[in-house]
Amino acid sequence: MSRSGHRSVGRALLTVGLAAVTLSGCSHRKSQPAFEYMANMAYSASVKAQNEDPLHPGMSAMHPPVPGTVPRGFTPYRYAAQDSLIAQRELVNPLPRTADVLGRGQRVFMTYCVVCHGPKGDGQGYIVPKFPMPPSLLSPKVSGWADGRIYHVITRGQNLMPSYASQIQPEDRWAVIHYVRVLERAANPRPEDLKAAGIPDTAAAAAAAPDTTKGKP
Repeated sequence: MSRSGHRSVGRALLTVGLAAVTLSGCSHRKSQPAFEYMANMAYSASVKAQNEDPLHPGMSAMHPPVPGTVPRGFTPYRYAAQDSLIAQRELVNPLPRTADVLGRGQRVFMTYCVVCHGPKGDGQGYIVPKFPMPPSLLSPKVSGWADGRIYHVITRGQNLMPSYASQIQPEDRWAVIHYVRVLERAANPRPEDLKAAGIPDTAAAAAAAPDTTKGKP
């Protein structure tokens, strides 16, 4: 037989062999395949997380994560508790002040914040007077804070207030801040707010009224 004939026979045998291997792995009963590729992976020995690691005696099979490991989908908060002024300068509220955002902020506020700060944000929460009254969110001091600083206080806590980072998601913290601004505006309405609500501006009316006390002894 010539060399080309040997090659043709070799190719034919190789094709038949590959076909046989492929068909042997096919079965109508998928739970019991006729051919298993790398069976040692399918039936590998498992070790419970709390058991001793057979490769590292004296250590748990569940090793601690590598230092600096960050969970997927999690963004670390890079500001320390004492970095409130830096956070105030660098953090900007990314959410627009829409009805949906304000509604979400109100729901979160009435769930987590109302207990201490009260429904109006004036510090008259349900814990008062059993516990010290928290600062009013309507004060000139807090009203003058940038959104980033309030976000920092919610995240890290301040004085007697603990951190709410585990209870309130980052987006909800920004939504709560928008709602706090609404409470501040409601406590100190502008003339255009009163006009839009159909409430007379008593201060403006008093300023425009003539002084009837002049000339009297």
